[in-house]
Amino acid sequence: MSLKIIGTGMALPEKRVSNEDLSAFLDTSDQWIIEKTGIKNRFICTKESLTDLAETAGRTALEKAGLKPSDLDLILCSTISGDYTTPSLACCVSQRLSATCPALDLNAACSGFIYALDAAAAYLNSEKAKNILIISAEMMSKHIDWNDRATCVLFGDGAGACVVTKGTALRYINLTADGEIRPLHLKTGTGNNPFRKINEAQEPFVMEGQEVFKFAVQSIEKEVARALDTLALTAKDIDYFLIHQANQRILDSARIRMKQPDNKFPANIHQTGNISSASIPILLDEMLSEGKIKTGDTLLLTAFGAGLTTGTCVMIWE
Repeated sequence: MSLKIIGTGMALPEKRVSNEDLSAFLDTSDQWIIEKTGIKNRFICTKESLTDLAETAGRTALEKAGLKPSDLDLILCSTISGDYTTPSLACCVSQRLSATCPALDLNAACSGFIYALDAAAAYLNSEKAKNILIISAEMMSKHIDWNDRATCVLFGDGAGACVVTKGTALRYINLTADGEIRPLHLKTGTGNNPFRKINEAQEPFVMEGQEVFKFAVQSIEKEVARALDTLALTAKDIDYFLIHQANQRILDSARIRMKQPDNKFPANIHQTGNISSASIPILLDEMLSEGKIKTGDTLLLTAFGAGLTTGTCVMIWE
């Protein structure tokens, strides 16, 4: 597997929304939200488009990689929904960057960043690309019911990006999908088709919390074990577990089950909420900016989301 990350970036909206802000119109409280989720704040788009966030994250990643948009051979965006149904978010970013390479979106929900890494690895291994920009960007605020405290307190908006090229950092990657729709889904409408007996309006995001929590905990345990067994490693050999930032209780459960210390499970969910596929690349960029990740560190990234999908990979940082 020929892949390494040579630059990262992130972007968050200007508007920070606290638990106190939510309690002004919801039957909830700062204490309740923290106890149930670990979330204190999240960032919500009020004037930014998703393309704005994706462009900013992508430009930062390119600058850190020392590359220009003209050096790119492919732009991959993971998102559940861009600013347009078509063109893709990747094409919108390409126009902003004045890039001339192919560009496409990929939707694997919260697992999207790992899915995008896998797709990038395939392009690099086939020598169809040399430099690839991956952007995971999500505007969950436009998909949730802001009267439903069970979901609206969880999510935030943002974008994380990285530039990948050939290297030996990626040592393992595995994706799964079981096709289960019911516990986690966002249904589109059918428009005003005059030939359809019943037309349906678009619905807000649906999440069956307890079932999703159970799936998340079980998938982390299963997929981490699979990765470690494949590489003949133990949890002690991993320097950092970068887990999709869905709920602090999920992260704590995974850490306790693996009997590992807190410092190996970095988290930013308290400040950003759940940003779907953007959560891991944003966390990765923050850690790199803070100098926490060093050359030779072993990272295990794992995510889970609607589909029901999972994505897990192991990197030795170059």
